[in-house]
Amino acid sequence: MSEQPPSESVSTASILEQYERFVIGNYSRTTLVVDRAEGSYFWDLKGRRILDLFPAWGCGAIGHCHPRVVNAVREQVGRLIHIDNTFYTVAQGRLAEIISRRSFGGQCFFCNSGAEATEAAIKIARRATPAGRYKIITMEKSFHGRTYGAMSATAQSKTHAGNEPLLAGFTYVPFDDVEAVANAIDDETAAVFVEPIQGEGGVRVPSDTYLAELRELCDGTNVLLMFDEVQTGCGRTGRWFAHQHWNVEPDVMTLGKALGSGAPIGALVAREEVAKALTPGSHATTYGANPLVVSAAIATFDAIEQEGLLDNASRMGDYLREKLPAIEPEPGLFQEIRGKGLMLAVEMAIPVAPVVAYCLDHGLRINGTQETVLRMLPAMTITTEQIDEALGILGNALVETTREAAHA
Repeated sequence: MSEQPPSESVSTASILEQYERFVIGNYSRTTLVVDRAEGSYFWDLKGRRILDLFPAWGCGAIGHCHPRVVNAVREQVGRLIHIDNTFYTVAQGRLAEIISRRSFGGQCFFCNSGAEATEAAIKIARRATPAGRYKIITMEKSFHGRTYGAMSATAQSKTHAGNEPLLAGFTYVPFDDVEAVANAIDDETAAVFVEPIQGEGGVRVPSDTYLAELRELCDGTNVLLMFDEVQTGCGRTGRWFAHQHWNVEPDVMTLGKALGSGAPIGALVAREEVAKALTPGSHATTYGANPLVVSAAIATFDAIEQEGLLDNASRMGDYLREKLPAIEPEPGLFQEIRGKGLMLAVEMAIPVAPVVAYCLDHGLRINGTQETVLRMLPAMTITTEQIDEALGILGNALVETTREAAHA
């Protein structure tokens, strides 16, 4: 993308005023108005450049406006913008095969988001198991989306607050605790639903045997094992899907976020015998497998494969983990550095909100979650130079915020 001057037809103040009048205020926003983006950077209306270590809330896994994705959508928009699922399209079948061959050989249902993929997973769990089985076990600090079913599956009270009563049938147990899952399974249990690595929960990586033991437990109790790979999927951790780090295959997998590089697409992937439970009329979505977003998803897989981005995610993740300890301003501030590939977190001894705010003011976008966790999901195209730039800003942020905290 060539350098472009900032937009001059509108001002930041006029945009903020317009939002205040016409847009529901259900998001906590910064005062930045983003004008354009490329790779690991975005620019505001004034032309100020921000290095983005959390591109598009996890959707920009191969960077903002990747040329392959841009070109694929441009070509597709002149051929076919949308057609309903009464018909076949070339692109939908191709994307389903791409996902299937890189995962566990399942069949795909396409929707518009990770939350919608969760809704489909809830349905398929109940439809594919014997009558009377409807309960789904999920993990504390999990996050599966904000639609009613997905929100009910999410085991975080702050997500539920004000929205009760929730959808019935969900049991919450601690993450990385197989015994707790075993104790929760009963004759009404249909599935166990788990993120291979918890995202919103603070990038929590399970013990080496956790997923394998869940697989064995589910097989022994005739319960489905479902993986939420909405945040972990599509190469971010250095493998196509995070469960491949542990060589454990699910019965059902959900995808979203990075799948379309910012285009709104989600997917449910299920083993063929499980997939048969979704019969004509049992589930649908008007925009599922929209040709525009499917073309973006295909281009995303092409970019990852042809540009060696799985390997780059592993190498850059190792580089970032290696360099992070050097910017700790005082011993004990970093409680833990964890993650896989370019899905990383630093557990802090202090609240991270001031660190996040300082970074943004000084040209770096980073995320905070669970109050004390700095979360980073850099683009898989990131370079060592960009990581060094980010660590320079983050290091200054840590020095300044810890100094302020000490004098508060």
